[in-house]
Amino acid sequence: MLTIDSGDTVTLSAPDIGWGLAPPTSTTAPRRKVEPRDTGLCMVGPIAVRGAAPGDVLEIEIKRVVPSAWGWTYAGRGMASVELNEALGIGAAPLTLVRWTIDHERGVATSDVGTTVPLAPFPGTIGLAPDEAVASGWVPRVCGGNMDCRELVAGSTLLLPVYVTGGLLSIGDGHAAQGDGELSGSAIECMLEALEIKITLRRGTRIHGPRIYAAPDAAGRRRWITLGFGATLDAAAGSAASGMLDLMEEQLGLSRAECVALASSCVDLGVTQMVNPVKGVHAVWRV
Repeated sequence: MLTIDSGDTVTLSAPDIGWGLAPPTSTTAPRRKVEPRDTGLCMVGPIAVRGAAPGDVLEIEIKRVVPSAWGWTYAGRGMASVELNEALGIGAAPLTLVRWTIDHERGVATSDVGTTVPLAPFPGTIGLAPDEAVASGWVPRVCGGNMDCRELVAGSTLLLPVYVTGGLLSIGDGHAAQGDGELSGSAIECMLEALEIKITLRRGTRIHGPRIYAAPDAAGRRRWITLGFGATLDAAAGSAASGMLDLMEEQLGLSRAECVALASSCVDLGVTQMVNPVKGVHAVWRV
């Protein structure tokens, strides 16, 4: 465990979600890995912040994200749920691998089936320890985790509520690019060659779920984003929207009902991911 002070900057690197130091070459061939420590996704951490206590917030500024020169995406049996795979028309498909070459200079990833997508690298999993005796790293929570939110690129700031002493931040699950929804159950999974973050403790500023102050969009506008999770997309959407209304009440000083009326005209809801054990939805408010 690494212990830091509020305001410190940390730079780390991490294997891919499957503990890999090399890309898969097939759906069955072994590959070079670090020794897995458990059955969960590969994470780096925990990072403790001196003085952090339940009721506080950790502000995590993402300063730099550098993916490896390769990536991979699986689809098919065992990745998403049977129901989702059937809805997508691949219910009987075997596990399928698409490999990616990542070109940092051009800012693109090119697949072995001939497609090219722009890079937008981010950590798919970033969260604090929950106040639970046993917790699965695959499940996103109010204190973060396997959120798979593609807004967490360099230039964004993530705010997470603290539930245990020190906060205990863990990070991993590098994604070179991902669409909202993460339909196959995996993005362009990759190592993180470098992830630079600045961590600041905000005392006594309790929030009830993850918030993101997103990087400027193409028009230079910033956005507030709140995330919600649930057993269904409806439940996740309600949680994300409720978190956004909390934020709007704080920022605007309006009543809850006035914020609901305002949100109806200026807040967008999007599917963050629909493939994890609980679903994710994000609410976006452009400010």
